[in-house]
Amino acid sequence: MVLMISDILKPAVTRVITPTAQALLKVGLTPNIVTVSGAIGLVASALIFYPSGHLVLGTTLVAIFALGDLFDGTMARISNQGSSKWGGFLDSTIDRVTDSSVLIGLIFFLDRSGDRLLPVAAVALVFGILVPYIRAKAESLDIACSGGLAERTERLIIMLLAILLHGIGVSFALAVGIWLMALLGAITSVQRILIVRRAVTAL
Repeated sequence: MVLMISDILKPAVTRVITPTAQALLKVGLTPNIVTVSGAIGLVASALIFYPSGHLVLGTTLVAIFALGDLFDGTMARISNQGSSKWGGFLDSTIDRVTDSSVLIGLIFFLDRSGDRLLPVAAVALVFGILVPYIRAKAESLDIACSGGLAERTERLIIMLLAILLHGIGVSFALAVGIWLMALLGAITSVQRILIVRRAVTAL
């Protein structure tokens, strides 16, 4: 079993953000409000600043708004109401929108600059949607399917780091990041398909 970055960091991060999550609940904010507001900020940042070439500013804002995804889950767990099916559905759906917006904003940037990486970014976008779809479809069949080489957190970190480095002048970083995103997405998709295949044939 591959140990993910999120598996290593999540316990420590949760301990750090819990006091802030408690404070947000005390002032009347709900996990769903944090989810939606963070998503709006992230999507706007990616689609406004990436196409215009402001990669460092865009990535900084995207990373800040992405933190909302950490807070909403912690808020739901420690609130009196606890986690809800609606909250889980909303969070999962919005994750697909925010993840896609990062790559769509980048694709606009690549298109404006005539970069040959555009088709690779499009492939990365497709696999970025396919990976969580396979998991959701598997779970609808009562099959646990959260494995794979790179989950959402790992892919997002790689992409944002590559964009940031490109923005500060590391020219090869974007190509490495986009190719990694496409390859990791493809490998993870195949791994999850095989997980479902084994589960189905074992029945």
